[in-house]
Amino acid sequence: CITEIATDSTRILIDLGGNLPDGEGRVDDNLANVEAIEKLTTGIDAIFYTHYHGDHLGHYHLVPNSIPQYLGKIAKKIAYCKSKRLSFIIERKELSEKEIIAIDRMIGFEAKQIIEIGDIRITPYFVSHSACDSHMFLIEADGKRILHTGDFRGHGYLSKGLIPTIENYILRKGKIDILITEGTMLSRLDEKVMTEQELKCEANKIMKEYKNVFVMSSSTDMEKLASFHSANEKLGRPYVCDDFQSKVLDIFSNSSGKKSSLFDFGSPYIFSNDNYKLINWMKDKGFCMMVRATDKYISYLDYLLPIFNNEETILIYSMWSEYINPNSKHKNINYYNFTKLFPNIKQLHTSGHASPECLAEVCNLLNPTTCIIPIHSEYSDNFRKLTLTDDLKNKIVTESSNVKDIIIEIKAKV
Repeated sequence: CITEIATDSTRILIDLGGNLPDGEGRVDDNLANVEAIEKLTTGIDAIFYTHYHGDHLGHYHLVPNSIPQYLGKIAKKIAYCKSKRLSFIIERKELSEKEIIAIDRMIGFEAKQIIEIGDIRITPYFVSHSACDSHMFLIEADGKRILHTGDFRGHGYLSKGLIPTIENYILRKGKIDILITEGTMLSRLDEKVMTEQELKCEANKIMKEYKNVFVMSSSTDMEKLASFHSANEKLGRPYVCDDFQSKVLDIFSNSSGKKSSLFDFGSPYIFSNDNYKLINWMKDKGFCMMVRATDKYISYLDYLLPIFNNEETILIYSMWSEYINPNSKHKNINYYNFTKLFPNIKQLHTSGHASPECLAEVCNLLNPTTCIIPIHSEYSDNFRKLTLTDDLKNKIVTESSNVKDIIIEIKAKV
């Protein structure tokens, strides 16, 4: 995901994402080098990131030092924590060090903070997504108002602010001319999306049925982690993780946890094979343990699984189902093999992206005067299948064009 917005005198980028790895861990990305990024960013005055996922933030460490880069203050802490952890991987140490330096140099911002770059004014607004501290951006320039949604959704705990934010902070100050919006779920128009609240209730049911519960989920998805933490808390069992996950949870607790008890993760128990007191407690009372598909966790499971009753042990897999679908082009071999270690598995997941219904509601509410530009989707044409007014459907732009003296260039690949 890379969006350039330019006037005659100023150029900014919204996101500078990299291609994600394939199922074997290989990355095919012709921008993943210093020379390509220097060429791409020549003349760019600033880069703003919607959130810290790799397909939005991926190439930040290759950007010349002269170009200021902006990321949410809490998101910056999460990105730093993740790169710091990855620096422990010997073959990745040099890359991680470059990432850490680049993150240190980033400028952290807060929601509703107005930032001016040349003759372009940028205002971030918080949105719910599977990355903590995600934002959409209102861009004002040349008498035009552009809203870049980034990745967002309407079914998270924090999504209740989506429509009020649009109504009270964005539309109240004027009409939107151009809407640039994600469309990830346009490939799944008929899929029913589970809310985080519903996921929490289902997780609690599983935890009542199974004593020993392992959960495989994103380590930086605050709302999802809160669902499992809350479901487990009702049963009074230890919530177990490693030191990295604990540091991430601590960031969440010290920021969002001060605003809502749902995001206060307290003091989770950090696992190690020689923490016999914790292991005995887990055997006695049961537990919820967050896991990842890494060699370290495989070694933990080699020790733990033989001492637990198979009938009482389950993995809740809370990531995209296609990653462990043996027939999918998106199959991740590490994830697939990891899930096969468990005697029982239950898939329980909800998307970090807007459902088709939510996309339609946002588009109809914003009702841009000029055009809608779908991004972050391989099925942009499906925007016309949403429940939109005929006028809006006619404003959807999926190919390069000039609209009311605004030059729009769309490139599938850079």
